[in-house]
Amino acid sequence: MAVIVTVEIPGGTQEMYERTNERITSASWFPPPGLIAHAAGPDGTGGWRVVDFWESEEAFRAFVEQATPIMQETGMPPVMPRVDPLVNVIVK
Repeated sequence: MAVIVTVEIPGGTQEMYERTNERITSASWFPPPGLIAHAAGPDGTGGWRVVDFWESEEAFRAFVEQATPIMQETGMPPVMPRVDPLVNVIVK
């Protein structure tokens, strides 16, 4: 089942996100299997929000295993993702 993954990063910054994203997107395994779409931006409270669409929760978890060392190296704080069922995605 496809899923929406929402990650709230309290105190996260655009610089922190861009540094981490650059490392992840330049990894030899990127793009990870199962990734449908990715979006990120400020959350309106001084933090950062990431919203991903994945073909399955298992695909997302496999990505997390690969990405965790990079996130730790770039100073990304530990987060608890919210995973919800995905019904539809429209990409223009």
